[in-house]
Amino acid sequence: MTNHPDKDFRDRIVTMNQEGRRNWVYANQPKGKYYTARTIVGLVLLVFLFAAPHIRVANGEPLLLFNILERKFVLFGVVFWPQDFHLFVIGLITIIISIVTFTVVYGRIWCGWTCPQTVFMEIVFRRIEYWIEGSGDQQRIRAKGEDTFDRVWRSFLKHFIFIIISWAITHTMLAYIVGADTVHDYIIGSPGENLSVFIAIMVFTGAFYFVFAYFREQVCSLVCPYGRLQGALLDNNTLMVTYDFKRGEQRAPMRKGEDRQASGKGDCVNCHKCVAVCPAGIDIRNGIQLECINCTACMDACDSTMRRYQLPEGLIRITSQNNITNGTSFKWTPRIIAYTSLTVALIGVLVVLFTLRSSYETTILRVQGSLYQKLDEGHYSNIYNYKIVNKTDNEGDLSIRLISPKGSVELAGNNMQVKKQEKIQGAFLIKLHEEELEGSSTGVVLGVYNGNELIETIHTTFVGPNRINNKRN
Repeated sequence: MTNHPDKDFRDRIVTMNQEGRRNWVYANQPKGKYYTARTIVGLVLLVFLFAAPHIRVANGEPLLLFNILERKFVLFGVVFWPQDFHLFVIGLITIIISIVTFTVVYGRIWCGWTCPQTVFMEIVFRRIEYWIEGSGDQQRIRAKGEDTFDRVWRSFLKHFIFIIISWAITHTMLAYIVGADTVHDYIIGSPGENLSVFIAIMVFTGAFYFVFAYFREQVCSLVCPYGRLQGALLDNNTLMVTYDFKRGEQRAPMRKGEDRQASGKGDCVNCHKCVAVCPAGIDIRNGIQLECINCTACMDACDSTMRRYQLPEGLIRITSQNNITNGTSFKWTPRIIAYTSLTVALIGVLVVLFTLRSSYETTILRVQGSLYQKLDEGHYSNIYNYKIVNKTDNEGDLSIRLISPKGSVELAGNNMQVKKQEKIQGAFLIKLHEEELEGSSTGVVLGVYNGNELIETIHTTFVGPNRINNKRN
């Protein structure tokens, strides 16, 4: 077991002191292959995030849109309406289960590499600090120093840029809800024309600014429910950023020409670089901790030290606790198999549902509370409401026809043209002769046609008088 010099590190988070006050984290910028790879991943995600609402696919729809107000959702150009809400729910559950499965196997790689909070904090905001205020050590010195002109103008410039970026993030999030064109109209228009929208933008801009300028890593430790769940998801078989305490202990500075193994010293030279670059401010050598997001910054820092002293790299690496303690390799546990099987099953269900998704969605209901109407001798009618959603990219020339029993359909209006990605609604009558009725309730089958093509079949009931008996053979 690791020899922890800080015995109470598990009793409180590292960003709070014993009096409950904030310990500000001044992380140095890491350098190495993992940081380079994380930067590339972060930049790709940022480009996609800011570009997606503005990209139009072949049918003219945005790449992504989550218009809660109009209950219209667009995923990679495919439009989903409230009738497809089950697909959205199953898709969301699949994403959550996939992240949980990934966590069970690989730990919090999501947090350190792809979470929006981490990507913005480490790839954008913290790099602006490095550019304006210098390294983490220089930032710490300035923070403890006097309010000189140099410190004030750097701080003002930094926070001004933070506000501009927060403003851009807010407008991007809004574009995912109402569309990029609508947001553009908001920007060029007067705030008084859309006062409620303007107030909402200011509030969310302030919220983003507060999170990235002040709250920072506290989001992951104190607010994020996913971070709090990691204690239940991780076990000794999970692959995580881990310090090899068997190889690293006992810690001691490197002395020229010494035989560390003979003197009982480990490979850890106690340089504290792993602590200096940690965005959560923890010491990974103390073992697995709540604040660790598996960002791999400590791995780059440690490997650079190992290379400097010509020691093997990987003192801090991605491995399991069982591998460090017992030397066992990764194995498929029943829990990993269960989570993986559930994820695969959900993905399969989602693929099948997407494949079977109809081009048109029709809802036909008899008008609530309405009774039958007696027409000429021997004929009766019921009134129905219809709603048809066109999910395709083509205009539809629709009609509703009676398949069985024999009778007729009379529309309240002659136009059933529905444009692409739109919906129509209206009313119609079904007329049946008394010879076709089976009593007080008769089953009917309606066909929805696009031209002469049957696109959907609807079953409903026709209400008639009780005194009519079935006269059909």
